[in-house]
Amino acid sequence: MQVTYILMAVIGLVTYFAWERPELHRRLMLNPYTVVHEKKYYQLITSGFVHNNGIHLLLNLFTLYFFGLAIEQIFYTYFGELGLVLYILLFITAVIVANIPTTIKHKNNYNYNSLGASGGVSALVMAFILFDPIRDLCLYAIICLPGYILGGLFIVYSIIMSKRNTDNINHDAHLFGAIYGVIFTLLLRPSTFSYFIEAIF
Repeated sequence: MQVTYILMAVIGLVTYFAWERPELHRRLMLNPYTVVHEKKYYQLITSGFVHNNGIHLLLNLFTLYFFGLAIEQIFYTYFGELGLVLYILLFITAVIVANIPTTIKHKNNYNYNSLGASGGVSALVMAFILFDPIRDLCLYAIICLPGYILGGLFIVYSIIMSKRNTDNINHDAHLFGAIYGVIFTLLLRPSTFSYFIEAIF
């Protein structure tokens, strides 16, 4: 069984069980105040495995399905069995890294919570774009653009929305997850950068 399917199943099951147990749901989500002041560091990871509602869960699993399978195959092609470990490492560490800026930003706000796999998923999307920058990617099956353009727009949009802070979406997690995905991929395979530049020009 491919690792992506296992990851999707784990995320789905943890989310479901957390929905059935509100107290567990509360403990697993990211609350920056308790992370910093009560040292509940595990929330930096567990928050990536719980979701707010069905739509939230399905959107992340849908994206994980397409880009996770692609990155899993790419990593396996380049690194063999080690690539599967690196793939999981990318996702898990991206969830953690994506949550750190939010934790610092809201460390004294007891009422702020964040949850979802978006940080890890954003990292996988950006990693894929580095490997295949000119392939068209579609936003909600409506707007289709080359990956490098859509990725750039996504980063700009995340920065703008993070500054506005007018909705309940953690745009910081999207932004830093995406940036981390780029850094992780380039450190892992530096030649990807030259391929990316050659492909788009």
